Amino acid sequence: MSRRGRLLAETMAPDTAPSGMLRFGQQVLRRSVNQRRSVSGGLGVAHVRAERIAMSYVVDFNAVSTVGLETSPVAAALAGLRANEARYFKNKYDHVFTVEPASNAKAAIDFVHRILKEERDIVISSPALEATSFQVENIRWTYVFYESGLSINVLYSVDDPKKRAAGFKLSEGMEVPSELAERFKFARQKSKLAGTIRGSFFVIKNEY
Repeated sequence: MSRRGRLLAETMAPDTAPSGMLRFGQQVLRRSVNQRRSVSGGLGVAHVRAERIAMSYVVDFNAVSTVGLETSPVAAALAGLRANEARYFKNKYDHVFTVEPASNAKAAIDFVHRILKEERDIVISSPALEATSFQVENIRWTYVFYESGLSINVLYSVDDPKKRAAGFKLSEGMEVPSELAERFKFARQKSKLAGTIRGSFFVIKNEY
């Protein structure tokens, strides 16, 4: 497999990649007694009426919740995409995927936006809703989830300059953002939690 193929496989979770390729804090929620399940775009999602009273949210991939993502027009699909990432890191690294509100994750968001701007002159127009940054083994990961349904992840090896990339994932039902539409081709992959995910990436060339 080529280096580019390996990077694509790692910027896309294994269950969403083609064959052969491919958290900070604690969750504290005040849940309502009544929880309801609904189906949106073919995705079963537990809509939990919850008030976040802590700075972070542990993503549950068994009971997918839109908590923190309610303002997105594709909240159910974005929640499935977020849960898909949480399951990947739990299964592969035994890492608990935890996100923070954008207001508390400025450093992580600025890191991603700096790479996009300096590497490809890309500025994301959608507001960021949540982000997380953590390290497993020798790789620093940073994720940002946007109101539009876009998710961006930066895979940054601390000791291997050839293993650094920025990945884009589009939630089911959203349009390709105009700032990305003419720059990247998106591959469609299936996920049990997120339906159809469209993904693309670019290799990071500079040091950050």
